[in-house]
Amino acid sequence: QVQLVESGGGLVQPGGSLRLSCAASGGTLDYYVIGWFRQAPGKEREGVSCISSHDDSALYADSVQGRFTISRDNVKNTVYLQMNSLKPEDTAVYYCAAGAENQWLPRLWASGESNFDYWGQGTQVTVSS
Repeated sequence: QVQLVESGGGLVQPGGSLRLSCAASGGTLDYYVIGWFRQAPGKEREGVSCISSHDDSALYADSVQGRFTISRDNVKNTVYLQMNSLKPEDTAVYYCAAGAENQWLPRLWASGESNFDYWGQGTQVTVSS
């Protein structure tokens, strides 16, 4: 069973950058589609980005498009989320999750969290001056 551990969160000023990591054990991440999700206080968890297991194509939420970049390093069995130009509204607990890519990626992503079977514990990102 795949186990996921997120790291890299912290406190950053608006306009700053962070890189989150999602490290896997017990399985090989390149077999899975990997998603990053976040949950802000008082809000539902939302999808941020995902990366395909087939060709490394990626999807992003409109709110982070052009600021965040997802990537994977199969040698290190790790997926990254580079976050630039951070805004206070990016403050949330960020989770990575893994699932089987058994359908067209946009349809899988639009279907939500139910397609992701393995979840990390989350890492806090706080954007504040």
